[in-house]
Amino acid sequence: MTAASSRHFMMALHDISPATWEDYRPFVEEMDARDVRMTWLVVPDFHHRSPTFEDPKFLALLESRLARGDELALHGFYHCDDGPAPRSAREYFMRRLYTYEGEFYGLDHSSAKARLEEGISLFERQGWPLHGFVAPAWLMSQATRHTLSHLPLRYTTDTKGFYHLPHFEHVPVPTLCWSARAKWRRGMSYVVNTLSERRYSKGQALRLGLHPVDMRHDMSRRYWLDAVERLQQQGFTSMTKYGWLSAQQQTAQS
Repeated sequence: MTAASSRHFMMALHDISPATWEDYRPFVEEMDARDVRMTWLVVPDFHHRSPTFEDPKFLALLESRLARGDELALHGFYHCDDGPAPRSAREYFMRRLYTYEGEFYGLDHSSAKARLEEGISLFERQGWPLHGFVAPAWLMSQATRHTLSHLPLRYTTDTKGFYHLPHFEHVPVPTLCWSARAKWRRGMSYVVNTLSERRYSKGQALRLGLHPVDMRHDMSRRYWLDAVERLQQQGFTSMTKYGWLSAQQQTAQS
């Protein structure tokens, strides 16, 4: 295998639900035209108002993505922080200032277990393979981590990389991600991601974490389109998260 062909990027579409699909649709069509494989991070009931598994048309869409070679992963359950009130200054910062969507950051063991098991069950009812769980905002309580170590999942991720389950062995892979909610955030994200892309594209693997709000602003949407083009021109090929992780394990064992 040549150095060029062993360079990969993994694109993850966060917050997948019927409520966010129209944001993503034009972008996904562009990625399909470029033959990009994607991991779709599926939220069972986005913000308690978009039950993915009760929408036959959307389920058929996700089924078609599997047939195309994409991956579906579990991404929280509600993707909103409806847990107990923050109990410390750090918790307040993480759950009220940094984000309002860190669903699994404040959950105890029983709550985390119930949501994770119900999410897994929904995938099983569809007959869909499920290997990965990604916590909303990449935030997890220790109770959530403990719960994951006892469930039939193969990996989870945060901003720093992959974690093999059940033992949380770390595989560092850098991530590009925007914060596009406000104009100043988009400006800062453009600078940070442009510099990070130049640095990380010198390596062998790179993760791209996209969100629906990125698709609503020309600056962020155009950045992602151009970034994919640049990476492909540099010899990167796309893989799903689980596809890449499995390939790394096979290489290590050979």
